Amino acid sequence: MPSNSRQLALLLGLLLLGVCAGCDWFTRTPQLTVPLLVAAAISAVVCAWGVPRLRNLKLGQVIRQEGPQSHLSKAGTPTMGGLLVVPVGVLIGGLIAPSDLRLPGVAAITLAYMAIGGFDDWRSLTKRHNTGLSPSGKLLLQALSAGGFLAWAAWHELITDSIALPLGWILPLGLLIWPLGLFVFLAESNATNLTDGLDGLAAGCGAIVFSGMGVQLMLRGNQGDPALAAFSAAMAGCWLGFLLFNRHPARVFMGDTGSLAMGAALAAVALLSDSLWALLLMGGIFLAESLSVIVQVWVFKATKGPDGVGRRVFRMAPLHHHFELGGAAEQQVVVGFWLISAALAALGLLLLA
Repeated sequence: MPSNSRQLALLLGLLLLGVCAGCDWFTRTPQLTVPLLVAAAISAVVCAWGVPRLRNLKLGQVIRQEGPQSHLSKAGTPTMGGLLVVPVGVLIGGLIAPSDLRLPGVAAITLAYMAIGGFDDWRSLTKRHNTGLSPSGKLLLQALSAGGFLAWAAWHELITDSIALPLGWILPLGLLIWPLGLFVFLAESNATNLTDGLDGLAAGCGAIVFSGMGVQLMLRGNQGDPALAAFSAAMAGCWLGFLLFNRHPARVFMGDTGSLAMGAALAAVALLSDSLWALLLMGGIFLAESLSVIVQVWVFKATKGPDGVGRRVFRMAPLHHHFELGGAAEQQVVVGFWLISAALAALGLLLLA
């Protein structure tokens, strides 16, 4: 399986390109294909230039000792790869509709979370330990950034106080939309962060979810939402370009620099386009990864005996490590999760009312 990881990455890219091209043909609006292609090409070029420079700067990943022992060989692989591709996706996506007020806001929150992740990665590297910022410190910075975005969105009345659900249902929330929005930013960014644990896993799933979000934004009623759809396609493209270097065996990792930015961009697009239900469903892999950690910690603490040892639901959390320790090859787990993400994206489109 590792020997054909390049072909698998290219196949995923061609699949997503075909889906975007089909959507453009159906809607008679070439809104997705161009940003996806351009962002993917530029990201690949930037990575080809930037990955050796990250290596020369000795920005090698520190592998946590508690993880699978097979991952210790990944130590020293350059990290902070998000610095190379996130600005590409943001720039290409923002240029599609520069007059749309929402795009600078999405770009700003994406880059803010990239900066938080970059600072966290840098602290990890300088401390030579897999933890950078304290969990509370990182969460505080994420909350403050999300709060600023939500305040800006409220000032410009860009977020509705209800949630559109499948089959035409509407859930009115009123003022509760704002604490929910904060929760979405924190939950989504940390879920994508947890998913970034195997070569190509987060990048591939992220490209699929962004593509699915873009397609659903174009296919829904009232002429769709071309601006945010194009931004989503550009973000999908930047992760496809990155995947050529992040596939197994990875030559670079995205780090918190990339994973936190990915989650923030998804949350911002979903909130501004009233697509929270679509993100919840299409991003089901991110949700499952996050829930696996929550369940593992809760059950362990609830069943901990006098010896300090409790029961474990999974062999190891997040969920991808459970399957890896069960005997599945790393690339088998990654491709399996890609397929599940694709199925969830397709289900989200089928439920489009």
